[in-house]
Amino acid sequence: MSRPLIISDCDEVLLYMVSPFKDWLAETQGVEFRMNGNDFAQALRWQDSGEVLAPDEIWHKLGLFFDTEMYRQNPIPGAIEGINTLAEEADVVILTNLVDKRQQMRAEQLAGHGLNARVFTNQGPKGPALQNILAEYRPSKAIFIDDLAQHHRSARETLGEITTLHLCGEPMLAPHIDCAHSSGHADARIDTWAEALPWLRQQLQKEEV
Repeated sequence: MSRPLIISDCDEVLLYMVSPFKDWLAETQGVEFRMNGNDFAQALRWQDSGEVLAPDEIWHKLGLFFDTEMYRQNPIPGAIEGINTLAEEADVVILTNLVDKRQQMRAEQLAGHGLNARVFTNQGPKGPALQNILAEYRPSKAIFIDDLAQHHRSARETLGEITTLHLCGEPMLAPHIDCAHSSGHADARIDTWAEALPWLRQQLQKEEV
């Protein structure tokens, strides 16, 4: 009999990303990061001129961060313990939007924090990747956790019925980003693992009834 499956994002769900990215930009790249709305592309400005970085410069900084600075990323409180608790009741995989060459780096990074899980890399909307994962695992129930509303929308548009939790554990981002729950693409919006874990376990137990 197939088990339930948890498909979780990594950055801002399991590990902080924007906080160490912001520190690294300020310390070594001459860039200030400040979210004033929900537009990430407007958040990076050169310290000297105040000019917004061009999109290709932003992508370059992100790539450089993930290539050299992933050691700066630490777990969001309760995240690793929460996922490992869920792994007692369900299979757990990670679906992260990184280029494929960083798949092993991400798996090793998470293992270093105590989470040993299969890692899938993806670029762009996550719906098609979710579809492929579900086709492989054929779980009794699937729950998708992500911090960005567009991925929840993609999941619902691609799969139709899938339980989804919008969770953003980064306080610098959480108040500013679009909410997938209010737009109807997530079953709940919970930004702390202390509250998310009981909700997720409840969803898993529904399958057993």
